[in-house]
Amino acid sequence: MNAVPSLIDGVKRVGRAPVVLACVFVVTLLTAMPFSLLMRDAIASHLGSSLAAEEAARGFNYQWLGEYRAQASDLGKTLRTAIIGFAAALDNISALLDRDARPASILWLGAAYLLLWLFLAGGIIDRYARNRPTHSYEFFSACGMYFVRFLRLAPIIALTYYVLFAIVHPIFFDDIYGSLTADVTSERTAFVYRVGLYLVFGMLLVAANVVFDYAKVRAVVEDRRSMIGAIAASLRFIRRNFSTVAVLYLINGLIFVAVLLAYAVVAPGVGGTVLRIGLGFGVSQLYLLARLWVRLVFVASETALFQVRLAYTGYVANPPLPLPEPPIVEQVVG
Repeated sequence: MNAVPSLIDGVKRVGRAPVVLACVFVVTLLTAMPFSLLMRDAIASHLGSSLAAEEAARGFNYQWLGEYRAQASDLGKTLRTAIIGFAAALDNISALLDRDARPASILWLGAAYLLLWLFLAGGIIDRYARNRPTHSYEFFSACGMYFVRFLRLAPIIALTYYVLFAIVHPIFFDDIYGSLTADVTSERTAFVYRVGLYLVFGMLLVAANVVFDYAKVRAVVEDRRSMIGAIAASLRFIRRNFSTVAVLYLINGLIFVAVLLAYAVVAPGVGGTVLRIGLGFGVSQLYLLARLWVRLVFVASETALFQVRLAYTGYVANPPLPLPEPPIVEQVVG
């Protein structure tokens, strides 16, 4: 009943806090930059001033790619046709559902990025929950305070996803899929079975994501210190408001799909003129910004829905932090 108004409220909250979107965008770029520079140096060193470098500037050279991947490090082997344009988005989704292995460097990069998001999550939820402009000291104070609590939540999140990918995934796609397709002769039927298992496994991932999202929201809005209690409270809230929570998540998911489809239409290719390369880079950054915006709308709309059902819009149990006195004032008072 409150799904659409909560979504609209969430969009407005994100729009009223553009600095938050800019912050997560810059954090994302800075996280990826060291590995991007390593890849750039490795490619430049391999190409040098050869004819392959000129062909690579005009388009994609498959022969050179094969030679490069044959001698590249684990990080260098991530350069493949599957990361070009829209194929990169599909490759990430496929890797998630099929549990494809990634190089250790990429896994460490992902872990660092998740840790940064965990640090920022408290400040982001607090800003959207208060639904008013906050100073930088308030934002980062909330980040630091809830980061300690979310660190206690992190092992539970990690264990949940470990069970899903290390235990449930093999049961679905090795045991169940194998038994279902043992006597199947039609590829179409086998494909339908696999898609069905993808949907079930995806629903389990969504369920875990929703529970932990509302656990974070409850921890911030209600100033909860126990993360076990926050998870239990999240489950109670989802059970009491299941249809509204599901509809809100579905609408947010459709917005995410719309962003993917829009990127599929305008996704850049490889090579071309300097202007075309520049436009392609700009389109990619706009897609990244849109992805982050969708993620923030997820958070803001879930926060808005919880506040409406709990008390009122803008309710936060933790009182606003007072502006700290300058050091000179503290010294004089002391």
